[in-house]
Amino acid sequence: MTNLFQPVFIKARDFFREAFSVALPLFRIMIPMIIVVKILKEIGAIEILGQWLAPVMGIVGLPGSMGLVWAATMVAGFFPGMIVFADLAASEMLTVGQVTVLTSMMLIAHSLPVELQIADKAGPRWLSMGVLRIGGALLYGLILNQILLWGNWLAESSVLLWYPESGPVDLQTWAWDQVVGLLLMFVILLGIMLLMKVLDKFGLSKFLQSIFKPLLSKLGIGKEATNITVIGITLGISYGGGLIIKESHAGTIPPRDIFFALVLMGLFHSIVEDTLLMLLLGGSLWGFLVGRLIFALLAVWLLVRLLSLISDQRFQRYFFKPKAVYQVASPADEPV
Repeated sequence: MTNLFQPVFIKARDFFREAFSVALPLFRIMIPMIIVVKILKEIGAIEILGQWLAPVMGIVGLPGSMGLVWAATMVAGFFPGMIVFADLAASEMLTVGQVTVLTSMMLIAHSLPVELQIADKAGPRWLSMGVLRIGGALLYGLILNQILLWGNWLAESSVLLWYPESGPVDLQTWAWDQVVGLLLMFVILLGIMLLMKVLDKFGLSKFLQSIFKPLLSKLGIGKEATNITVIGITLGISYGGGLIIKESHAGTIPPRDIFFALVLMGLFHSIVEDTLLMLLLGGSLWGFLVGRLIFALLAVWLLVRLLSLISDQRFQRYFFKPKAVYQVASPADEPV
């Protein structure tokens, strides 16, 4: 009986070891960043950032107070931003269009301390990714606002569908919530990796590649980046971060493809969970889902062609870290 189950135990052990090796670099990024973000919140840094962003909000048709919402989202994630929004929404009386602009910007630029570190670990320089995501959020917010004003669309009053539980959270409760969140993330990672192995076993990974290959090809991204693109767009950069880093370090994806795939993910990712959260704030799917997808595809298409004009040396200097681990293995390097 022992001999019968031994192969199963060995495979299960190897699977957990692989999952742990994927999760470890992700947790090394997330745990320090979680602590840093908590400190920033406690010392009032998010409020200061919100004050700096207040004048910028007028450019995208939003009241200055919404700068605090975006600041909380960029630094600490969706739920802190949603809590601030719920506190301000009643007094501001925003239209559906204004909420759509705000939620679109939140979806493009959020949880940056964690997500930019994940991107940096995968190869792209965190500063260039940060500029592209914040700049992309502002640009899309500006374009969307002008389109909505031109057509007088989504001008009705928005309705908030979610209200946070009131009351401060003590440090012990906060710490326990973070531990539970990390454990849940590891469980989700196990499920993702198991699903990927099932897809590989039945040849469905190649089927997904065949679906996404034409789209990625039109954008200028190679088919080798299909896996990380699908992971990022569907699951998000935080949940899929460990697998994104692993795939990027495998040496099978060219640096430019890694970079452009991460840019696409930055502008459009986690399409299920995050989209549902933003619906609760009263925005429109047409703006923060459909419109954002079109914007992301056009932005990446244009960026691929612009950066094709610069040399690999300049590309690595400003956009991608030139490490040997990210280089595509040559046939001579492959084992015989």
